Amino acid sequence: MDGFLEFQNVSKRFGSVQAVENVTLEIKKGEFFSLLGPSGCGKTTMLRLAAGFEHPDTGRVVLDGEDITGLPPNKRKVNTIFQSYALFPHMTVRENIAFGLRIAKKPEKEIKAEVEAMLGLIRMKDQAQKKPDLLSGGQKQRVAVARALINKPSVLLLDEPLAALDLKLRQRMLIELDMIHDEVGITFLYVTHDQGEAMSLSDRIAVMDSGRIEQVGTPAEIYETPRTSFVAAFIGDTNFFEGEVGAVVDAEYCRLRVEGLPDILCFNDKQIQPGNSVSLSIRPEKVHISRDKPEESADRNIMPAVVEDAIYLGSNTKYWVRANGHRIQVMRQHFRFFLDEKPIRWNDPVWIWWHADDGFMLDRFRKADAGLVALPPQKVGESDEGSMKG
Repeated sequence: MDGFLEFQNVSKRFGSVQAVENVTLEIKKGEFFSLLGPSGCGKTTMLRLAAGFEHPDTGRVVLDGEDITGLPPNKRKVNTIFQSYALFPHMTVRENIAFGLRIAKKPEKEIKAEVEAMLGLIRMKDQAQKKPDLLSGGQKQRVAVARALINKPSVLLLDEPLAALDLKLRQRMLIELDMIHDEVGITFLYVTHDQGEAMSLSDRIAVMDSGRIEQVGTPAEIYETPRTSFVAAFIGDTNFFEGEVGAVVDAEYCRLRVEGLPDILCFNDKQIQPGNSVSLSIRPEKVHISRDKPEESADRNIMPAVVEDAIYLGSNTKYWVRANGHRIQVMRQHFRFFLDEKPIRWNDPVWIWWHADDGFMLDRFRKADAGLVALPPQKVGESDEGSMKG
């Protein structure tokens, strides 16, 4: 392995719960790396193993070539930011940031210079004399980052640091965290259950489930080429089709036989042979919808459907359509002024289509993962704000 922070065959159990199971993972120097997954998947345990708050039952944690598995937290070149920020309420912003250097007994001149630099980094020089109870949630978060960075750790560990913030503030802090990472250039290990946070911040992501890593890759790789049904369903929404590989077309494509539907043309990147069962993932935004039948094309999958639900979301409309027993989600982006056209509504007959390259065959499929796909907030026939029935 050539990583900067490495987990080598790490396992950790709490009683009967296997929190982390034989995980091997490398994180590169200077990388913004996210551990992403649902509650209880093991991501926070991984962070605590890196911090030294927990010790693995088996395996090693290595930082910059040094085995740190047995080192206590204060001997590791890592700092951690928690959800609560853990600021000292009786200290000012300046005193909170300086705390680590004072504990390390650094010279006062050095402390002053480093604190000023950090106040500039987080743009809070004018707030330096305030105490935490006078700060907003976003300001507290920035102070926590500065206090963690001032000791110049090799790795900054962030455990759901934006969870306590409202949506707009969280979005603004995402940009600020990204800017801070770019400026200081150290390795960030970020733990979150929020797909949007991980996708927008990370150089790479490890998606975890039940103590294991399902997939590691860039945000684009994770989203566009999920290896498993869990990854496909957890990262955004998707449609699953289960079928059997039929005829091979031009070596790179095949036809997937799905009960009740016309054969689906698929890009067969895995070279799966005819007769094998396979699952296909197609993202809702890859599927087009219209009242009129589109022009036939050799690389298009086209089928009739009926709208079961349509929910207007401002920048786009989400549709759930029924195609011969298959419920399919479609997302239509509003590129033009929406009110200039007659909207597609509930119960309208429509056509849907997608390009053969836009479906992705999965290595592993579990029926339970299909339940992760978001369903509309009302049943057919019920009214709801934003619904386009009538």
